[in-house]
Amino acid sequence: MSKSAALHVTTLNIHKGFSQFNRRMMVHELRERLRELNPDIVFLQEVQGLHLGHAENHDDWPSEPQHEFLADEVWHDSAYGSNMIYDHGHHGNAILSRFPILHSHNQDVTHLQFEKRGLLHCRIALPGGPGAHCVCVHLSLFGYSRRLQVAALADYLDSVSAPNEPLIIAGDFNDWSNRAGHQLVKRLGLTEVFSNRNGAPVRSYPAALPVFRLDRIYVRGFKVRRTEVHFGQPWSAISDHAALSAHLARHAR
Repeated sequence: MSKSAALHVTTLNIHKGFSQFNRRMMVHELRERLRELNPDIVFLQEVQGLHLGHAENHDDWPSEPQHEFLADEVWHDSAYGSNMIYDHGHHGNAILSRFPILHSHNQDVTHLQFEKRGLLHCRIALPGGPGAHCVCVHLSLFGYSRRLQVAALADYLDSVSAPNEPLIIAGDFNDWSNRAGHQLVKRLGLTEVFSNRNGAPVRSYPAALPVFRLDRIYVRGFKVRRTEVHFGQPWSAISDHAALSAHLARHAR
């Protein structure tokens, strides 16, 4: 057996860089907190690629897209997929990586036209071993749409990856009933890193005192060494979702 290598991943719905109820712009504080966590790969949802109104109304609004601003000088590669597009801008999912992103693709899985959704897929080269398929998701608020989107995700991954390839899927699943999660586990052979013996993921919303189990990290081809839920202050001042982290081990070939 070859030696194992560590990988630290984090997921967070950043609420477009604003605190809960949009009271304050928090993208600068968010950048500092992510750098303190220091993950290797970051999965972000509700990332503002462009917003002309915020740029005009906030003197310290970043001049570059949020994923580039957050990644600057720390995560050397990043990818972004815009899902919601409007007259004054767009937002979507992003992945930041310390390691090279070999390929990225944003798969449209919109079911309801007023609720645009996409799955951002990146193939990332990991040092000392095989690369990994990484997917950042933000699923529908509606159960039937979520089930269709998970099925579309599984179909897509079946078409681009082999069943034994390392895989990480993370994001905001909006799946308080965990039905979509069960689909993923059964279809793709995944493990949800926080799930206890009853199969219940961790509570992650609202960030001040989490009650609902909305955010997830699923893995295949990795061992889970340690998990963390970042809630309460200062995280609850940054977004309405808690950040989730997983410390993983993979086996280099």
